[in-house]
This record gives sequence, structure tokens and C-alpha cells, in this order.
Amino acid sequence: MPALSFNTFKAAAVQTAPVFLDLDATVDKVCSIIEEAAGEGAKLIVFPEVFIPGYPYWNWIMTPPEGSPWFEKLCKSAIELPGPEIDKIARAAARFEVIVIIGVNERSTVSIGTLYNTTVTIDDSGTIIGKHRKLVPTWAEKLTWAPGDGSQLKVHKTSVGPIGALACGENTNTLARFSLLAQGEMIHVANYISLPVAPKDYDMAEAIKLRSSAHSFEGKVFTIVSCSTISQEMIDAFKESHPESESLLSRKNSAFSGFIGPDGRVIGEPLIDEEGIVYAEIDINKCIQPRQMHDITGHYNRFDIFDLRVNQQPQACATFNKGAEFPSSLENATSFDKWELNQENE
Repeated sequence: MPALSFNTFKAAAVQTAPVFLDLDATVDKVCSIIEEAAGEGAKLIVFPEVFIPGYPYWNWIMTPPEGSPWFEKLCKSAIELPGPEIDKIARAAARFEVIVIIGVNERSTVSIGTLYNTTVTIDDSGTIIGKHRKLVPTWAEKLTWAPGDGSQLKVHKTSVGPIGALACGENTNTLARFSLLAQGEMIHVANYISLPVAPKDYDMAEAIKLRSSAHSFEGKVFTIVSCSTISQEMIDAFKESHPESESLLSRKNSAFSGFIGPDGRVIGEPLIDEEGIVYAEIDINKCIQPRQMHDITGHYNRFDIFDLRVNQQPQACATFNKGAEFPSSLENATSFDKWELNQENE
């Protein structure tokens, strides 16, 4: 067996705003950013939560009836998986041989009014290897997204190492985080949205950093954080009907993007509120020595005392159990067989 070794690679965390509720333009922006970051040598590029095509801020600044027309706009500009929009991004990932992790609004293929907050993982061959739906929409988000299931609560083996991802508030869910660590996660992706509409005493940028540092320190993993920003275009879209939205959406210290090492400390200079792409060199070997002290999925735990069970069975609105196959020849079929076959063919 060869000796265990990991390569060092360059990663990119994107902090920017989508072209709000404009699906095609946002997908084009994603592809342009992929090209730019790949040109800087990035092998892993992380985009914000529901970057395609935007976050439902109306849930926070309007009543549910007022926000309902905006929900309709979001449904119409959400994507289905698989679909042409994600395929375009996958082709860009393959062209530049980069891994891309991006948040999308996913529309149910069987229910036009059901949306999911979904994080998509695409490998450097352009293959979609992960599609995780946010387990619990946070607070006002319950007006927009349905809860996901555990079927894609998985760590994916990639050319740069094992990667897991959670969206925004999921990074506060201790058991969700542990379930990824228990699958061998060494690179954690946490994608967020800027939340200036949080309570006045809530510092969103600091909260993002705190959660990311906690996960990195506990699990001895690297965490890559990508957070969206709020453009003037987005503010203008709301302020005509709700003038107070400009002050609500302009609050500072609402976005944090950057990198946390396995010691829980920030690597380099993060982006706070400003748009841009931040880069870091990731050396997976640095996850090893800290685990001699605390390896919470190994020697530093008591699995005879604690027992976590994760249901990874996909959930569906209905299960259709098909009957026995009809005879290929009706020669020996009963009259009831023939009737059923006629019903099937009508």
C-alpha cells in the first residue's frame, strides 16, 4: 500500500451578488467567474448560497401576501436538476478542470410551487456528484423553501480531497456537521447569503466566522466560506414599494467570505461586505497533527455511549408500486389479463 499523501491546491471563495432573479445572466456571470478564478490557478471554486438566481429577501421586509408575487418570480426563474443551466456551468467546470460548488434555487419537477435551497457539487470532469437540499429553512425562509432530506448529506471524494457542504444556518446544526465529519470530511464548504435584515444585535459577518471556526477546530478540517452580497439593483427592486428596504438591506458587517484552517484560525484576509474573490493555498496534510489531540470521529470519542443514526433514504411525495409484467403473448392470458392490457394501452 502506498504512503498516505495529499497535494496542496489553491481554492477560491466568491463574494458577489447574482443578477437578481435573472437566470440566464446569473449563469453567464458564474461561468465568467469560473474562468477568472481558474486563470488564477484555483482548483476549487465556491459560490454563495442560492446564488442562482437570488435570495428571497422579501420574506424579511414584506408581509407574506405582499411577497407572494416575488415568490412566483423566483419559482419561474429557479432551475430543475438536471437541466440546461446547471449543464452550462458543468461544461465550464470541465473546460477549466475545476471543482465548482454552488447554491441554487431548485424547483421540484413534480410541483411547480415547491422550491429547495440546494447546494450542487460539480467535479473537475463536469460531472454533478452532489445535490444537497438544505435540511431546515431558517426562520422566514420557511415561506419559500421546503425542507430537504438526508439522501445527499454526503462527503464526496474529489481530486483535491474529501469535500462536504452545508448551507448557511445548517452550519449551526451540530449533528449535520458531525455526520459529514463521520464520513471523512477534510474540506468543508459553508455557503451563505448576506443578512443585513437580521436582528440589530446580530453581527452576521462575525456569526459566519464563529460557526466556521468552530467546525474547523472541532473537526480539524479546512472550511471555505462563500457569501453573497446585496447589489443596488436588488435594493432598488424593493424600495419603490417598501422605502424602508434601502436601510434594511444596506447594513454593514453582513457578509464574510474566506478560509479557516484546521486550528480554527482565519487564513489570510477575508472579505467583509466587499465584492471579490479571495484565494488560499490548502494543504490537507495540516489536518493530521491536530487530530493526535482531538479526533472526534476516531480515538477522541465514545461510540459505546453515543450513537448517531442518519437516514439517507430519499423522500418522495408518492411511491408507485407497479404490478406484475403482462404476458408477452396473450395466447395463454386470462380474460382479466387481456382487459388490464387493453386498459394499459388505451
